[in-house]
Amino acid sequence: MPPKDILTISSLSKADVQIILDTAQDIKKTPGKYASCMKQKTLLMLFEKPSLRTRVSFETGMTQMGGHAIYYNIADSPLGKKESVSDTAKVLSRFVDCVIARVKTRQMVTELAQNSTIPVINALDDWAHPTQMLADMQCIIEKKGRLQGIQMAYFGDCVNNVTYDLMRAAALMGFHIRVSGPEPPDAEVLQECATLSATSGAKVEVERDAVKAAKDCDVIYTDSWMSYGIPKEQLEARVKHFMPWQVTTALMAHAKPDAIFMNCLPAARGMEQTAEVVDGPQSVVFDEAENRLHAHKALLCFLLNSIPK
Repeated sequence: MPPKDILTISSLSKADVQIILDTAQDIKKTPGKYASCMKQKTLLMLFEKPSLRTRVSFETGMTQMGGHAIYYNIADSPLGKKESVSDTAKVLSRFVDCVIARVKTRQMVTELAQNSTIPVINALDDWAHPTQMLADMQCIIEKKGRLQGIQMAYFGDCVNNVTYDLMRAAALMGFHIRVSGPEPPDAEVLQECATLSATSGAKVEVERDAVKAAKDCDVIYTDSWMSYGIPKEQLEARVKHFMPWQVTTALMAHAKPDAIFMNCLPAARGMEQTAEVVDGPQSVVFDEAENRLHAHKALLCFLLNSIPK
């Protein structure tokens, strides 16, 4: 049985992730086979934070599979104000088949999940970004042929939802990651990764030196220095703070010659990476972004037991 809710990538087992990734690859190759998988099913999309890729990929995916998606902006009508989050979860469970929530805090998505009888998917909070991880891993497999044993390095803001779930993904699936930035990741995440790595054989390491972190890597990854919700007034200070971990062609040269560059987007040229890197031949950022569609479709099929036999 699949888990009911996906709050972090480690809500899934290694076997679960493999099923979803295999399904995503099949959806990408033969989308018509999945054209009625969501027939008579409705997905509610709760958004407190803005989105392009997450909203469009889930909504398009439901349409392509014969279902329906409803967008509900909770930035203007906050959960837990007029009605409690638990009551909202109970009501939604009687209306729709699945909920995705892109919110500011893990407490909100956790409370939704605890009080619903339908699957709740974390579409980004302050602690994790599991749907992005599925697309990322699909992209790595397409470019490198495997996950097991791959060496990744992440640069920049290490106190970050994407960083945390990349670490969990590596620890769960058995690839290696070095995270490199001015502050170390949360100790709770490091402990979780240590536990997962004991089974998978992964290495999850913190390496402050950017050159050492990049050495002989298969994958170089970065993310925005100005995540949603960070005040614009902090821009100048954050650029100065993170600039030693900017991904440049010089830093890429320390990775393997066939290394790929990834960024979950949006990308700010001249900030977390240079234009030469994100627009260069090693960049796979748009293949990575496209896979949001296929991976999200696969996740919905998996959670709603709709993968064709």
